[in-house]
Amino acid sequence: MIEGRRQKTENRGQKVSLSAEKSYQQAMHTAVRILTHRDHSAFELSRKLQQRGFTAKIIDAVISQCEDFGYIDDLRTARVYILQLKRKCFGRRYVRLALKKKRLVGAEIEKILVKNYPGEDECVLAGRLLEKKKKTFAGEADPVKRNDRIYRYLYSRGFSAAVIRSLVN
Repeated sequence: MIEGRRQKTENRGQKVSLSAEKSYQQAMHTAVRILTHRDHSAFELSRKLQQRGFTAKIIDAVISQCEDFGYIDDLRTARVYILQLKRKCFGRRYVRLALKKKRLVGAEIEKILVKNYPGEDECVLAGRLLEKKKKTFAGEADPVKRNDRIYRYLYSRGFSAAVIRSLVN
């Protein structure tokens, strides 16, 4: 009789570990599927796995494994994201805020931002964006209002006040 109870207890323990292993495998499969579309930061991936109902312990294990395999690299993700936003003509201020939203912050990320998005590029991109929107702003007859609209537009795209002033003047 006691032996039968031991077997049931041992089997239950195996079921729990098999269940946890199965859950880990599902989480890993989900993580790989998510990462095939684009790079994600560790924070983003953990949030997506959490939304899918995985436990914190399993999420930590999956993220650790993904980092070991090189599937997740926050520095690479930051570099790619900075270049992507730069290509879309966003200013450094906007890029910095977007990185902060993805929890990509720190000295190393700031170095990547400075290296991949120097201040001179910001002026060039703002000029290119202004050239593209020239017709939109040309409809405004009053030069003061036109300059205000240009300023607001470029500021909303994340360009610094100094860069905007140099272009408007």
